[in-house]
Amino acid sequence: MDDVGGGRAVLTIRVVGETGSTNADLLAAAAAGAAEGNWLRAERQTAGRGRQGRPWIDGAGNLFASTIVRLRPGDPPAPSLALVAGVALAEVIEDIAPGLARIKWPNDLMVGTAKLAGMLLERGTGDAVVAGFGVNVGRHPDLPDRTTTSLAAQGLRMELVALLDGLTATFAARLSDWRASGMAVIRQRWLALAHPVGTPLTARLAVGRTAQGRFDGLEPSGALRLKLPDGAVEIIHAGDVFL
Repeated sequence: MDDVGGGRAVLTIRVVGETGSTNADLLAAAAAGAAEGNWLRAERQTAGRGRQGRPWIDGAGNLFASTIVRLRPGDPPAPSLALVAGVALAEVIEDIAPGLARIKWPNDLMVGTAKLAGMLLERGTGDAVVAGFGVNVGRHPDLPDRTTTSLAAQGLRMELVALLDGLTATFAARLSDWRASGMAVIRQRWLALAHPVGTPLTARLAVGRTAQGRFDGLEPSGALRLKLPDGAVEIIHAGDVFL
């Protein structure tokens, strides 16, 4: 267990051999009063999940980690933490392999059209938000509905301890930016690490509706701008987006 001070929330990293879900564990810990800065990494997850309730495949040798954020008065809207998480992990991967991965809204990391990493943010009791990170490091699942990849498949070797150390430090720095400057700095950095404007996208939205268009940047709030074939722009606050 590591504790790091420095004027911010104390950073505590705990590693377990196996758990159902690091997010579920930290949601329970937050409800019991655990502080911001707590991180939990599991060598293996048996009930991990991604966005919209999809299971996150176990994949021994991959990174499964979550952390607690305690919302403060004056913080930007909680949903924008999804972009903070995406930027933090993208910066870590960029340091390892410049140009390898791009962010897909809101925070999946992609190598071309293959998914390398995903994040799930869940609101807990009171002011708590838990951010979970899953990175395909040593292996990647073979899924019927989407292409995946791993750092190993890209010819990269990365120790999980080093990857998590980089992520905890970078996430703390981007969280500080988010609090100090609002969404402006995070939005700018997100755009620099994302696929380019004009990239074709398909968005699966509520009640089964699908919208197709091209990436047109982000709203100041972090919502996705999708330019439709007729030139109109649809603002997307929630949905599943595919390259």
